[in-house]
Amino acid sequence: MAKILLVEDDKTIGKLVSLQLERDHHLVERVDTGKDALFNLKVHDYDLVILDWMLPDLSGLDVCKSYRDAGGKVPILMLTARGEAQDKANALDTGADDYLVKPFVPVELSARIRALLRRPSVIAGKSLSVGDIVLDSANREVTRSGASIDLTAKEFALLELLMRHPNQSFSVEAILDRLWKSEVSASLETVRTHVKTLRRKLGDSEENPIIRTKRGLGYRIVSED
Repeated sequence: MAKILLVEDDKTIGKLVSLQLERDHHLVERVDTGKDALFNLKVHDYDLVILDWMLPDLSGLDVCKSYRDAGGKVPILMLTARGEAQDKANALDTGADDYLVKPFVPVELSARIRALLRRPSVIAGKSLSVGDIVLDSANREVTRSGASIDLTAKEFALLELLMRHPNQSFSVEAILDRLWKSEVSASLETVRTHVKTLRRKLGDSEENPIIRTKRGLGYRIVSED
């Protein structure tokens, strides 16, 4: 699952793209202005940005340039009706990673997103393993010692986040920002409850837990590799 910022002021297109991304098991946040996009990129973490060119305030190019000039590294997919070769060249030169012209076929959008997310430092690999836990992101399956574990979508996303960054601690605040939409009224206690439930379903033991808490730092999944 990736956390994606969709910057699109057309409500109909925004809804269609959001539905497609959610079908692909991504978490989507949508804004409809360039200023809101830059604000969200400053205060939240994303894996990918889908950016319209024509926005009511700043252009998509302005947003892309400002973000890149500030050191932003998240992949950007321009999604726009401007299909001239020079438009594509301008977008790519400004810092966009890919360019898709409207109207588009949903399966192509999904394929381009998968390609961008496969790049190093984003979300790579379909199968993850830590100890005897195996997570298959393509089939949305988790097993431990060969036994299947039934997780909710949010529990799966939480486990995937920890397994993609073994031995790295995530604070409760960081997990809340990363896995819950910013407009949803989830709390820090929501995160703690999901961690507790995930540990129970994984059969984590008090003596040698695979998901551990480090005071002042947060949660991490322990890997001996």
